[in-house]
Amino acid sequence: MMDPNENPWALLPEILLLLGAAGGLLLGLWLPRRRQWLVRVAAAAALVAALVATIVAMLGEPEMVFDDTYAVDIATNIARLVVIAATLLVLCLSIETVHGNHRETEYYTLLLLAAVGAIVLAGASDLMLLAAGYLVASVPVYALVAFVKGSVGTEAALKYYLMGSFLGVALLLGVTVLFGVGGATVYGELAKGLSTAPRAAVGIGLVAVLAGLLFKTGGVPGHFWVPDVTEGAPAPVAAFVTTIPKVGGLIAIYRLLAEALPAADVDWSLLVAVIAAASMTLGNLAAFFQDNPRRLLAYSTISQVGYLLMAAAAAGRSDLALPGLLYYLAAYSVTNLGAFAVVVELPGMRTLSDAAGMFRRHPGLALTLVVCLLGLVGTPPTAVFVGKLTVFSAAIDGGLGWLVVIAAINTVASVFYYLRWIAPTFLRQATTPAALLPAGSWTRWGAYAAGTASLALGLLGGPALTIAHSGSLLS
Repeated sequence: MMDPNENPWALLPEILLLLGAAGGLLLGLWLPRRRQWLVRVAAAAALVAALVATIVAMLGEPEMVFDDTYAVDIATNIARLVVIAATLLVLCLSIETVHGNHRETEYYTLLLLAAVGAIVLAGASDLMLLAAGYLVASVPVYALVAFVKGSVGTEAALKYYLMGSFLGVALLLGVTVLFGVGGATVYGELAKGLSTAPRAAVGIGLVAVLAGLLFKTGGVPGHFWVPDVTEGAPAPVAAFVTTIPKVGGLIAIYRLLAEALPAADVDWSLLVAVIAAASMTLGNLAAFFQDNPRRLLAYSTISQVGYLLMAAAAAGRSDLALPGLLYYLAAYSVTNLGAFAVVVELPGMRTLSDAAGMFRRHPGLALTLVVCLLGLVGTPPTAVFVGKLTVFSAAIDGGLGWLVVIAAINTVASVFYYLRWIAPTFLRQATTPAALLPAGSWTRWGAYAAGTASLALGLLGGPALTIAHSGSLLS
Protein backbone atom coordinates (compact mmCIF):
# COMPACT_ATOMS: atom_id res chain seq x y z
CA MET A 1 0.00 0.00 0.00
CA MET A 2 1.22 3.48 -0.87
CA ASP A 3 2.24 5.72 2.03
CA PRO A 4 -0.30 8.59 2.24
CA ASN A 5 2.64 10.92 2.68
CA GLU A 6 3.80 9.96 -0.81
CA ASN A 7 0.52 10.71 -2.55
CA PRO A 8 1.35 11.57 -6.19
CA TRP A 9 -2.17 12.96 -6.73
CA ALA A 10 -1.16 15.92 -4.56
CA LEU A 11 1.25 16.86 -7.36
CA LEU A 12 -1.27 16.48 -10.19
CA PRO A 13 -0.77 20.01 -11.62
CA GLU A 14 3.00 19.51 -11.79
CA ILE A 15 2.55 16.02 -13.27
CA LEU A 16 0.21 17.35 -15.96
CA LEU A 17 2.75 20.00 -16.96
CA LEU A 18 5.52 17.39 -17.14
CA LEU A 19 3.31 15.11 -19.23
CA GLY A 20 2.52 18.04 -21.50
CA ALA A 21 6.23 18.76 -21.94
CA ALA A 22 7.20 15.12 -22.57
CA GLY A 23 4.16 14.41 -24.74
CA GLY A 24 4.69 17.57 -26.76
CA LEU A 25 8.33 16.69 -27.37
CA LEU A 26 7.44 13.19 -28.54
CA LEU A 27 4.62 14.53 -30.70
CA GLY A 28 6.96 17.02 -32.33
CA LEU A 29 9.32 14.23 -33.34
CA TRP A 30 6.64 12.74 -35.59
CA LEU A 31 5.00 15.87 -36.95
CA PRO A 32 6.14 17.63 -40.13
CA ARG A 33 7.42 21.15 -39.64
CA ARG A 34 4.28 22.78 -40.98
CA ARG A 35 2.19 21.06 -38.29
CA GLN A 36 4.31 21.85 -35.22
CA TRP A 37 1.47 24.10 -34.08
CA LEU A 38 -0.20 20.94 -32.74
CA VAL A 39 2.44 20.89 -30.00
CA ARG A 40 1.28 24.37 -29.02
CA VAL A 41 -2.25 23.06 -28.71
CA ALA A 42 -0.99 20.16 -26.56
CA ALA A 43 0.94 22.58 -24.33
CA ALA A 44 -2.12 24.82 -23.94
CA ALA A 45 -4.26 21.78 -23.09
CA ALA A 46 -1.74 20.71 -20.42
CA LEU A 47 -1.78 24.21 -18.92
CA VAL A 48 -5.58 24.35 -18.84
CA ALA A 49 -5.77 20.88 -17.27
CA ALA A 50 -3.17 21.87 -14.66
CA LEU A 51 -5.15 25.04 -13.92
CA VAL A 52 -8.31 23.01 -13.31
CA ALA A 53 -6.37 20.56 -11.13
CA THR A 54 -5.04 23.48 -9.08
CA ILE A 55 -8.50 24.89 -8.49
CA VAL A 56 -9.65 21.46 -7.31
CA ALA A 57 -6.59 21.18 -5.05
CA MET A 58 -7.42 24.52 -3.43
CA LEU A 59 -10.74 23.08 -2.30
CA GLY A 60 -8.96 20.35 -0.33
CA GLU A 61 -6.97 20.41 2.87
CA PRO A 62 -3.33 21.56 2.82
CA GLU A 63 -0.81 18.78 3.31
CA MET A 64 2.88 17.94 3.44
CA VAL A 65 3.91 15.18 1.05
CA PHE A 66 6.94 13.05 0.30
CA ASP A 67 8.43 12.99 3.80
CA ASP A 68 7.55 16.63 4.44
CA THR A 69 9.77 17.89 1.62
CA TYR A 70 6.95 19.49 -0.41
CA ALA A 71 4.13 21.64 0.91
CA VAL A 72 0.77 21.75 -0.83
CA ASP A 73 -0.61 24.82 0.95
CA ILE A 74 -2.02 28.22 0.08
CA ALA A 75 1.36 29.55 -1.10
CA THR A 76 1.99 26.61 -3.42
CA ASN A 77 -1.54 26.70 -4.83
CA ILE A 78 -1.43 30.45 -5.49
CA ALA A 79 1.97 29.95 -7.13
CA ARG A 80 0.46 27.24 -9.31
CA LEU A 81 -2.42 29.50 -10.34
CA VAL A 82 -0.19 32.46 -11.14
CA VAL A 83 2.56 30.51 -12.90
CA ILE A 84 0.18 28.42 -15.01
CA ALA A 85 -2.03 31.37 -16.00
CA ALA A 86 1.02 33.54 -16.77
CA THR A 87 2.62 30.76 -18.84
CA LEU A 88 -0.61 30.36 -20.78
CA LEU A 89 -0.52 34.09 -21.53
CA VAL A 90 3.15 33.92 -22.59
CA LEU A 91 2.24 31.02 -24.88
CA CYS A 92 -0.37 33.27 -26.47
CA LEU A 93 2.21 36.07 -26.89
CA SER A 94 4.61 33.62 -28.53
CA ILE A 95 2.42 32.47 -31.40
CA GLU A 96 3.37 35.15 -33.94
CA THR A 97 7.02 35.02 -32.89
CA VAL A 98 7.55 31.24 -32.91
CA HIS A 99 5.05 29.96 -35.50
CA GLY A 100 6.84 28.16 -38.31
CA ASN A 101 10.18 28.04 -36.52
CA HIS A 102 11.92 24.69 -36.95
CA ARG A 103 12.39 24.54 -33.15
CA GLU A 104 8.79 25.40 -32.29
CA THR A 105 8.28 22.09 -30.44
CA GLU A 106 11.32 22.64 -28.25
CA TYR A 107 10.15 26.17 -27.41
CA TYR A 108 6.85 25.05 -25.90
CA THR A 109 8.49 22.12 -24.13
CA LEU A 110 11.01 24.41 -22.47
CA LEU A 111 8.25 26.82 -21.41
CA LEU A 112 6.40 24.04 -19.59
CA LEU A 113 9.55 22.72 -17.91
CA ALA A 114 10.53 26.19 -16.68
CA ALA A 115 7.02 26.65 -15.30
CA VAL A 116 7.32 23.37 -13.39
CA GLY A 117 10.62 24.55 -11.91
CA ALA A 118 9.07 27.80 -10.68
CA ILE A 119 6.25 25.89 -8.99
CA VAL A 120 8.67 23.44 -7.35
CA LEU A 121 10.66 26.38 -5.97
CA ALA A 122 7.50 27.75 -4.38
CA GLY A 123 6.48 24.46 -2.77
CA ALA A 124 9.90 23.18 -1.65
CA SER A 125 10.21 22.67 2.12
CA ASP A 126 13.54 20.95 1.88
CA LEU A 127 16.95 22.36 0.96
CA MET A 128 17.71 19.57 -1.54
CA LEU A 129 14.37 20.01 -3.29
CA LEU A 130 14.99 23.76 -3.33
CA ALA A 131 18.27 23.18 -5.18
CA ALA A 132 16.55 20.81 -7.63
CA GLY A 133 13.80 23.36 -8.25
CA TYR A 134 16.43 26.03 -8.92
CA LEU A 135 18.00 23.87 -11.63
CA VAL A 136 14.69 22.95 -13.27
CA ALA A 137 13.64 26.61 -13.26
CA SER A 138 16.98 27.74 -14.71
CA VAL A 139 18.27 25.34 -17.38
CA PRO A 140 15.23 25.53 -19.73
CA VAL A 141 15.30 29.33 -19.60
CA TYR A 142 18.97 29.43 -20.61
CA ALA A 143 17.96 27.72 -23.84
CA LEU A 144 14.92 29.95 -24.33
CA VAL A 145 17.01 33.12 -24.07
CA ALA A 146 19.26 31.84 -26.88
CA PHE A 147 16.31 30.58 -28.95
CA VAL A 148 16.86 33.05 -31.80
CA LYS A 149 20.39 32.90 -33.14
CA GLY A 150 22.21 36.22 -33.20
CA SER A 151 25.05 38.05 -31.52
CA VAL A 152 22.82 39.95 -29.06
CA GLY A 153 20.80 36.91 -28.05
CA THR A 154 23.87 34.71 -27.73
CA GLU A 155 25.64 37.29 -25.56
CA ALA A 156 22.55 37.61 -23.35
CA ALA A 157 22.25 33.84 -22.98
CA LEU A 158 25.93 33.50 -22.13
CA LYS A 159 25.73 36.18 -19.42
CA TYR A 160 22.57 34.60 -18.04
CA TYR A 161 24.09 31.13 -18.01
CA LEU A 162 27.40 32.17 -16.43
CA MET A 163 25.76 34.22 -13.69
CA GLY A 164 23.18 31.50 -13.09
CA SER A 165 25.89 28.85 -12.81
CA PHE A 166 27.99 30.95 -10.44
CA LEU A 167 25.12 31.85 -8.14
CA GLY A 168 23.75 28.32 -8.44
CA VAL A 169 27.05 27.07 -7.00
CA ALA A 170 26.67 29.67 -4.24
CA LEU A 171 23.20 28.31 -3.49
CA LEU A 172 24.57 24.75 -3.27
CA LEU A 173 27.33 25.98 -0.97
CA GLY A 174 24.74 27.62 1.25
CA VAL A 175 22.64 24.45 1.29
CA THR A 176 25.74 22.49 2.35
CA VAL A 177 26.58 24.91 5.17
CA LEU A 178 23.03 25.05 6.51
CA PHE A 179 22.78 21.27 6.40
CA GLY A 180 26.13 20.94 8.13
CA VAL A 181 25.25 23.19 11.07
CA GLY A 182 21.54 22.37 11.21
CA GLY A 183 21.76 18.62 10.80
CA ALA A 184 18.76 18.36 8.46
CA THR A 185 17.46 19.53 5.10
CA VAL A 186 13.71 19.47 5.82
CA TYR A 187 12.75 22.96 7.02
CA GLY A 188 10.81 21.80 10.08
CA GLU A 189 13.78 19.82 11.41
CA LEU A 190 16.33 22.34 10.18
CA ALA A 191 14.73 25.09 12.26
CA LYS A 192 15.47 23.15 15.43
CA GLY A 193 19.11 22.61 14.51
CA LEU A 194 19.73 26.21 13.45
CA SER A 195 18.39 27.55 16.76
CA THR A 196 21.61 26.41 18.47
CA ALA A 197 23.99 26.65 15.49
CA PRO A 198 26.85 29.18 15.34
CA ARG A 199 25.60 32.57 14.15
CA ALA A 200 28.44 33.09 11.63
CA ALA A 201 27.85 29.75 9.91
CA VAL A 202 24.09 30.30 9.67
CA GLY A 203 24.70 33.78 8.27
CA ILE A 204 27.10 32.49 5.61
CA GLY A 205 24.72 29.72 4.59
CA LEU A 206 21.75 32.06 4.44
CA VAL A 207 23.57 34.67 2.35
CA ALA A 208 24.73 32.02 -0.13
CA VAL A 209 21.24 30.52 -0.53
CA LEU A 210 19.70 33.98 -0.88
CA ALA A 211 22.27 34.83 -3.57
CA GLY A 212 20.98 31.99 -5.74
CA LEU A 213 17.32 32.82 -5.14
CA LEU A 214 17.93 36.52 -5.79
CA PHE A 215 19.35 35.55 -9.17
CA LYS A 216 16.04 33.86 -9.99
CA THR A 217 14.05 36.89 -8.88
CA GLY A 218 16.35 39.50 -10.41
CA GLY A 219 17.00 41.26 -7.10
CA VAL A 220 20.23 42.92 -5.97
CA PRO A 221 22.96 41.63 -6.08
CA GLY A 222 21.85 38.95 -8.57
CA HIS A 223 20.31 41.48 -10.97
CA PHE A 224 23.11 42.14 -13.46
CA TRP A 225 21.70 39.81 -16.11
CA VAL A 226 18.23 41.38 -16.20
CA PRO A 227 18.66 44.32 -18.66
CA ASP A 228 20.83 42.42 -21.15
CA VAL A 229 18.62 39.32 -21.17
CA THR A 230 15.44 41.40 -21.41
CA GLU A 231 16.84 43.25 -24.43
CA GLY A 232 18.57 40.34 -26.14
CA ALA A 233 16.07 37.50 -25.72
CA PRO A 234 12.97 37.10 -27.91
CA ALA A 235 10.31 39.45 -26.54
CA PRO A 236 7.95 36.68 -25.27
CA VAL A 237 10.90 35.02 -23.51
CA ALA A 238 11.82 38.36 -21.93
CA ALA A 239 8.24 38.59 -20.67
CA PHE A 240 8.49 35.07 -19.25
CA VAL A 241 11.89 35.42 -17.61
CA THR A 242 11.03 38.70 -15.87
CA THR A 243 7.78 37.31 -14.48
CA ILE A 244 7.38 33.57 -13.85
CA PRO A 245 10.70 32.77 -12.08
CA LYS A 246 10.02 35.64 -9.66
CA VAL A 247 6.90 33.91 -8.41
CA GLY A 248 8.75 30.74 -7.42
CA GLY A 249 11.86 32.53 -6.18
CA LEU A 250 10.11 35.02 -3.90
CA ILE A 251 7.83 32.42 -2.34
CA ALA A 252 10.90 30.22 -1.83
CA ILE A 253 12.65 33.07 0.00
CA TYR A 254 9.60 33.68 2.16
CA ARG A 255 9.18 29.99 2.98
CA LEU A 256 12.86 29.54 3.86
CA LEU A 257 12.82 32.54 6.21
CA ALA A 258 9.46 31.76 7.81
CA GLU A 259 9.96 28.01 8.26
CA ALA A 260 13.68 27.34 8.66
CA LEU A 261 15.09 30.48 10.26
CA PRO A 262 12.63 31.97 12.77
CA ALA A 263 14.64 30.70 15.77
CA ALA A 264 18.10 31.25 14.25
CA ASP A 265 20.34 33.76 16.01
CA VAL A 266 20.75 36.03 12.96
CA ASP A 267 18.91 39.21 12.04
CA TRP A 268 17.69 37.92 8.69
CA SER A 269 14.84 40.44 8.62
CA LEU A 270 17.27 43.38 8.52
CA LEU A 271 19.35 41.65 5.83
CA VAL A 272 16.33 41.13 3.57
CA ALA A 273 15.09 44.67 4.26
CA VAL A 274 18.44 46.12 3.15
CA ILE A 275 18.35 44.00 -0.02
CA ALA A 276 14.79 45.21 -0.66
CA ALA A 277 15.80 48.86 -0.28
CA ALA A 278 18.82 48.37 -2.57
CA SER A 279 16.76 46.60 -5.24
CA MET A 280 13.97 49.17 -5.44
CA THR A 281 16.38 52.13 -5.35
CA LEU A 282 18.89 50.80 -7.89
CA GLY A 283 16.14 49.64 -10.23
CA ASN A 284 14.41 53.01 -10.20
CA LEU A 285 17.60 55.06 -10.57
CA ALA A 286 18.80 52.94 -13.50
CA ALA A 287 15.40 53.19 -15.23
CA PHE A 288 15.26 56.99 -15.15
CA PHE A 289 17.00 57.68 -18.46
CA GLN A 290 16.50 54.42 -20.33
CA ASP A 291 15.28 55.03 -23.88
CA ASN A 292 14.75 51.38 -24.84
CA PRO A 293 11.32 50.08 -23.73
CA ARG A 294 12.69 46.64 -22.92
CA ARG A 295 15.54 47.95 -20.77
CA LEU A 296 13.14 50.29 -19.00
CA LEU A 297 10.88 47.35 -18.14
CA ALA A 298 13.95 45.35 -17.10
CA TYR A 299 14.99 47.89 -14.50
CA SER A 300 11.36 48.28 -13.49
CA THR A 301 11.23 44.56 -12.65
CA ILE A 302 14.30 44.94 -10.42
CA SER A 303 12.56 47.70 -8.48
CA GLN A 304 9.40 45.59 -8.18
CA VAL A 305 11.45 42.81 -6.57
CA GLY A 306 12.44 45.34 -3.90
CA TYR A 307 8.80 46.04 -3.04
CA LEU A 308 7.99 42.32 -3.00
CA LEU A 309 10.92 41.55 -0.70
CA MET A 310 9.34 43.82 1.91
CA ALA A 311 6.84 41.04 2.57
CA ALA A 312 9.68 38.54 3.04
CA ALA A 313 11.38 40.92 5.48
CA ALA A 314 8.15 40.99 7.51
CA ALA A 315 7.75 37.18 7.51
CA GLY A 316 6.61 35.99 10.91
CA ARG A 317 6.09 39.57 12.11
CA SER A 318 2.80 40.40 10.42
CA ASP A 319 -0.27 38.41 9.43
CA LEU A 320 -0.44 40.50 6.23
CA ALA A 321 3.01 39.47 4.99
CA LEU A 322 2.08 36.21 3.27
CA PRO A 323 -1.27 37.27 1.74
CA GLY A 324 0.33 40.55 0.68
CA LEU A 325 3.16 38.72 -1.07
CA LEU A 326 0.86 36.24 -2.82
CA TYR A 327 -1.57 38.92 -4.00
CA TYR A 328 1.21 41.26 -5.11
CA LEU A 329 2.84 38.45 -7.13
CA ALA A 330 -0.42 37.80 -8.97
CA ALA A 331 -0.93 41.52 -9.55
CA TYR A 332 2.62 42.08 -10.75
CA SER A 333 2.50 39.09 -13.08
CA VAL A 334 -0.54 40.19 -15.10
CA THR A 335 0.55 43.84 -15.12
CA ASN A 336 4.13 43.17 -16.23
CA LEU A 337 2.98 40.72 -18.90
CA GLY A 338 0.50 43.31 -20.14
CA ALA A 339 3.27 45.88 -20.65
CA PHE A 340 5.46 43.30 -22.38
CA ALA A 341 2.55 42.22 -24.57
CA VAL A 342 2.46 45.72 -26.08
CA VAL A 343 6.19 45.45 -26.79
CA VAL A 344 5.66 42.04 -28.44
CA GLU A 345 2.75 43.35 -30.51
CA LEU A 346 4.79 46.34 -31.75
CA PRO A 347 8.24 44.83 -32.42
CA GLY A 348 9.40 47.93 -34.32
CA MET A 349 9.14 50.13 -31.20
CA ARG A 350 12.83 50.42 -30.35
CA THR A 351 12.76 53.68 -28.40
CA LEU A 352 10.22 55.43 -26.19
CA SER A 353 9.70 58.12 -28.85
CA ASP A 354 8.63 55.39 -31.30
CA ALA A 355 5.40 55.15 -29.29
CA ALA A 356 4.31 58.51 -30.74
CA GLY A 357 0.90 58.23 -32.38
CA MET A 358 0.04 54.90 -30.74
CA PHE A 359 -3.24 56.14 -29.29
CA ARG A 360 -4.41 57.32 -32.71
CA ARG A 361 -3.44 54.12 -34.56
CA HIS A 362 -3.94 51.52 -31.81
CA PRO A 363 -6.13 53.03 -29.07
CA GLY A 364 -6.68 49.68 -27.35
CA LEU A 365 -2.97 48.97 -27.09
CA ALA A 366 -2.26 52.52 -25.92
CA LEU A 367 -4.83 52.26 -23.14
CA THR A 368 -3.47 48.84 -22.15
CA LEU A 369 0.03 50.28 -21.93
CA VAL A 370 -1.19 53.18 -19.80
CA VAL A 371 -3.08 50.86 -17.46
CA CYS A 372 -0.09 48.54 -17.05
CA LEU A 373 2.56 51.25 -16.62
CA LEU A 374 0.47 53.19 -14.11
CA GLY A 375 -0.32 49.83 -12.54
CA LEU A 376 3.39 49.16 -12.01
CA VAL A 377 3.58 52.52 -10.24
CA GLY A 378 0.78 51.39 -7.94
CA THR A 379 -2.03 53.65 -9.12
CA PRO A 380 -5.59 52.79 -8.04
CA PRO A 381 -7.69 50.92 -9.02
CA THR A 382 -5.06 48.59 -10.50
CA ALA A 383 -4.07 45.38 -8.73
CA VAL A 384 -0.51 46.47 -7.89
CA PHE A 385 -1.94 49.33 -5.82
CA VAL A 386 -3.73 46.86 -3.53
CA GLY A 387 -0.62 44.66 -3.41
CA LYS A 388 1.69 47.53 -2.51
CA LEU A 389 -0.70 48.85 0.12
CA THR A 390 -0.92 45.41 1.76
CA VAL A 391 2.85 44.83 1.67
CA PHE A 392 3.51 48.33 3.05
CA SER A 393 1.07 47.62 5.89
CA ALA A 394 2.81 44.33 6.62
CA ALA A 395 6.20 46.08 6.77
CA ILE A 396 4.83 48.67 9.20
CA ASP A 397 3.37 45.91 11.37
CA GLY A 398 6.77 44.21 11.28
CA GLY A 399 8.58 47.27 12.60
CA LEU A 400 10.09 48.26 9.26
CA GLY A 401 8.69 51.77 8.98
CA TRP A 402 11.98 53.11 7.62
CA LEU A 403 11.74 50.67 4.71
CA VAL A 404 8.19 51.84 3.93
CA VAL A 405 9.45 55.44 3.74
CA ILE A 406 12.15 54.41 1.23
CA ALA A 407 9.57 52.43 -0.76
CA ALA A 408 7.15 55.37 -0.84
CA ILE A 409 9.87 57.71 -2.11
CA ASN A 410 10.83 55.19 -4.79
CA THR A 411 7.19 54.77 -5.82
CA VAL A 412 6.79 58.52 -6.37
CA ALA A 413 10.11 58.71 -8.22
CA SER A 414 9.12 55.87 -10.57
CA VAL A 415 6.29 57.97 -12.00
CA PHE A 416 8.90 59.96 -13.93
CA TYR A 417 10.22 57.20 -16.16
CA TYR A 418 6.84 55.57 -16.74
CA LEU A 419 5.45 58.93 -17.90
CA ARG A 420 8.37 59.26 -20.31
CA TRP A 421 6.87 56.30 -22.16
CA ILE A 422 3.20 57.20 -21.69
CA ALA A 423 3.45 60.80 -22.92
CA PRO A 424 4.50 60.06 -26.55
CA THR A 425 1.62 57.63 -27.08
CA PHE A 426 -0.86 60.54 -27.13
CA LEU A 427 0.98 62.60 -29.74
CA ARG A 428 -1.15 62.95 -32.86
CA GLN A 429 1.54 62.19 -35.43
CA ALA A 430 3.72 59.08 -35.47
CA THR A 431 7.40 60.03 -35.75
CA THR A 432 8.26 56.49 -36.95
CA PRO A 433 5.14 54.95 -38.56
CA ALA A 434 6.89 51.61 -39.20
CA ALA A 435 7.43 51.22 -35.45
CA LEU A 436 3.68 50.84 -34.94
CA LEU A 437 3.14 47.95 -37.34
CA PRO A 438 1.37 45.19 -35.34
CA ALA A 439 2.62 41.62 -35.08
CA GLY A 440 -0.75 39.87 -35.04
CA SER A 441 -4.08 39.35 -33.34
CA TRP A 442 -2.99 36.74 -30.78
CA THR A 443 -0.57 39.13 -29.10
CA ARG A 444 -3.04 42.01 -29.25
CA TRP A 445 -5.76 40.05 -27.50
CA GLY A 446 -3.21 38.79 -25.00
CA ALA A 447 -2.37 42.40 -24.16
CA TYR A 448 -6.04 43.25 -23.74
CA ALA A 449 -6.54 40.22 -21.48
CA ALA A 450 -3.61 41.16 -19.25
CA GLY A 451 -4.68 44.80 -18.95
CA THR A 452 -8.23 43.79 -18.13
CA ALA A 453 -6.99 41.28 -15.54
CA SER A 454 -4.87 43.97 -13.88
CA LEU A 455 -7.93 46.18 -13.46
CA ALA A 456 -10.26 43.34 -12.49
CA LEU A 457 -7.88 41.97 -9.87
CA GLY A 458 -7.59 45.46 -8.39
CA LEU A 459 -11.35 45.94 -8.24
CA LEU A 460 -11.71 42.47 -6.68
CA GLY A 461 -8.83 43.00 -4.29
CA GLY A 462 -10.94 42.28 -1.21
CA PRO A 463 -12.09 38.77 -2.21
CA ALA A 464 -8.67 37.95 -3.68
CA LEU A 465 -6.90 38.92 -0.46
CA THR A 466 -9.42 36.87 1.50
CA ILE A 467 -8.43 33.81 -0.53
CA ALA A 468 -4.72 34.56 0.00
CA HIS A 469 -5.41 35.01 3.73
CA SER A 470 -7.36 31.75 3.98
CA GLY A 471 -4.34 29.62 4.85
CA SER A 472 -0.81 29.67 6.15
CA LEU A 473 2.46 27.93 5.42
CA LEU A 474 2.82 24.32 6.49
CA SER A 475 5.99 23.26 8.28
